Amino acid sequence: MSLSNTPAKSVPDVAIVGVAESDLGKVPDKTAVELQAQAARRALLDAGLTLQEVDGVFAHTDDRFSSLQLSEYLGIRPRYTDSTNVGGMSNLVHIRHAMAAIAAGMCEVALITYGSTQLSDGSRKLTALVEDPRSPRGQFVVPHGHLSPIGYYAMVAQLHGHRYGTRSADLAEIAVAARRWAALNPKAYRREPLSIEDVLQSPLVAEPLRQRDCCLVTDGGGALVVTSAARAASLKKPPVLVRGIAEHYSHHYTPFDLDDWLETGVAATAERAFRMADVTRQDIDVVQIYDHFTIGVMQSLEELGFCARGEGKDFVRHGRLGPGGAFPINTSGGGLSYGHPGMFGIFLVIEAVRQLRGECGERQLPDPKLALCHAPGLVFSANTTMILGV
Repeated sequence: MSLSNTPAKSVPDVAIVGVAESDLGKVPDKTAVELQAQAARRALLDAGLTLQEVDGVFAHTDDRFSSLQLSEYLGIRPRYTDSTNVGGMSNLVHIRHAMAAIAAGMCEVALITYGSTQLSDGSRKLTALVEDPRSPRGQFVVPHGHLSPIGYYAMVAQLHGHRYGTRSADLAEIAVAARRWAALNPKAYRREPLSIEDVLQSPLVAEPLRQRDCCLVTDGGGALVVTSAARAASLKKPPVLVRGIAEHYSHHYTPFDLDDWLETGVAATAERAFRMADVTRQDIDVVQIYDHFTIGVMQSLEELGFCARGEGKDFVRHGRLGPGGAFPINTSGGGLSYGHPGMFGIFLVIEAVRQLRGECGERQLPDPKLALCHAPGLVFSANTTMILGV
């Protein structure tokens, strides 16, 4: 696909100037809003800004009106808010929306947050709402007891195996690489050693996906602070510029109308993000991919163009993705080992920013300049690819 016919930039430069997590793991003494607020204060401290300087709030929890709830809790009276919820990629979408709002003069300092207490709640339910029996999910999914989204990704893994010969041991390479990174991250929830055999012997959840092929369930919150590149230049930390970002949408929650579950719009977002950033795949130093399931990482690596479709099983072997490997990915330990509080998108960005700022301690990569973050939304419904640089 030619990249020469589209301008490299479509919006003024913006930068991520602050990042932080809340307390992580199991946090039974805090609500999702409290976790967001804790992460927000830490991210603003990281940026050298105050709550009084925030005039845009982009929040995402299981509440319908997240941005208003968080604004009230923190005592912010924003000029602009956004509570867009498109699943795990929502906070990456918030970055893009913040870029547009800043460019339009609707806000100057954007606070982006997420929080969840799924582990303490003992639930993976994304809302407290009962499924409407008249909805497509209510009619065709819920009555049959389908595990969602695990069951859908299990079918993707079955299809990938049937079409390309991918085995469970190949998927296990991804989980093992994540655990090796987590062992270097003191904030990670699971740091004990994990082998291919450990993954293959873990309980079967939805064939062929096993327990260790699936993300953790934890509590936690995260926050980002975004502002113009001009303002970022005077703040305390090196600004991390949003060089390229793109979104793609195809359907609502249930993928009834997809012809091929291995073609989900990832490639479209990748091409547009690379074009906007005016860089190539060979320029990328570190990759953060939403790893709710091991098959999702393999599929994304192929569709992002880092290897050809069907070659993912060979691409991930022999420790290639882990510490010391040729293709560092999910350097925090990812959703498979670092933690996964409901939706993981914001934590991809937090780790990418820290790697680019050289703040990752034992797991720090040597002088990275460009990072790629990719996250899907709902069930193959949407995708976002973002490229960050210093």
